[in-house]
Amino acid sequence: MIHFNVPPFVGTEFKYMQEAVENHKICGDGPFTKKCNEWLENRFKANRVMLTTSGSTALDMAALLCGIKPGDEVILPSFTFSSTANSFVLAGATLVFVDIRPDTMNIDETKIEAAITEKTKVICPVHYAGVACEMDTIMDIAKRHHLMVVEDAAQGVMSTYKGRALGTIGDFGCYSFHETKNYSMGEGGAIVINNPAYIEKAEILREKGTNRSQFFRGQVAKYNWVDFGDSYLQSDLNAAYLWAQLEAADEINENRLASWNRYYKAFKPLADKGILELPTIPAGCVHNAHMFYLKCKDLETRQAYIQFMKKNDILCVFHYVPLHSAPAGLKFGRFAGEDEHTTSDSDRLVRLPMYYNLAEEDIQKVIDKTLEFFE
Repeated sequence: MIHFNVPPFVGTEFKYMQEAVENHKICGDGPFTKKCNEWLENRFKANRVMLTTSGSTALDMAALLCGIKPGDEVILPSFTFSSTANSFVLAGATLVFVDIRPDTMNIDETKIEAAITEKTKVICPVHYAGVACEMDTIMDIAKRHHLMVVEDAAQGVMSTYKGRALGTIGDFGCYSFHETKNYSMGEGGAIVINNPAYIEKAEILREKGTNRSQFFRGQVAKYNWVDFGDSYLQSDLNAAYLWAQLEAADEINENRLASWNRYYKAFKPLADKGILELPTIPAGCVHNAHMFYLKCKDLETRQAYIQFMKKNDILCVFHYVPLHSAPAGLKFGRFAGEDEHTTSDSDRLVRLPMYYNLAEEDIQKVIDKTLEFFE
């Protein structure tokens, strides 16, 4: 079976994990956590980055830092993972879903303003497949309506929008280092703090409500419980695993892009004939080859394609069921405007195998069998 995903592994992970054990420091904020934080800050020109236990808890922190209270509303796409919604629901917000653009499967920036009410507090764009949302427009809307922006850049590590790293444009950005992501530590994430005014509050929130970070910097004589918080610190063992991949970040990125480009070139003739649709990368956006998807003409074709590929030992999978139609989505939110593309396009989308060091012969088999099915 050609797997849909294989977690990335470059070969130095165990060496660094052993080093973490020998450091006698395997809890949070150890040497490898600091290395990862600094690498992300320097590479992406980010104000401050803090590793977290997951992309979900990075979003939890962002929602709390935004000061969400019961009754507040958050605008987000329905075509996303439940984590995007959960973090704001946990903080007490009502979800307001808006339609997506069919070209990128990202939130339709032209539909956001009509969804804003006097209760709106946050806009949460999701950079689907590592392809940027139209951030200039979104930031302009947020500025004019005095709203905060939380970028769900879980899939966007190493992607950019007009030269700026995804996650560094809004007030907060959230990354994921889950095993399905381009760079992984099994379970993990990071929050990007773009407004310096929130750094101290974020440190306290992440450190169980204490000013422990200030204590270790010598800014206070002893640390104390100063506000509410939780434990969002990632184990240094996990960070050691991630550090190996950040060291090889460009190699991993180029390898994935090569696979992505092979798929695109092979399937372009089918797209030109109108048999299927391929991903769109807008001008000014540089993507990270997080995924490669096709959009079939309808749900029936997609299901038949998935079954055909499975019979040929190739695992292809669909993606999100729109949140606004899910039981929790109906309970915690509403859809603003018309669902013109969210449901219909999610019904047609299928993802192909895509991971670091995907074998040449496996890529060719995926291409050959896909062409056989559609032709």
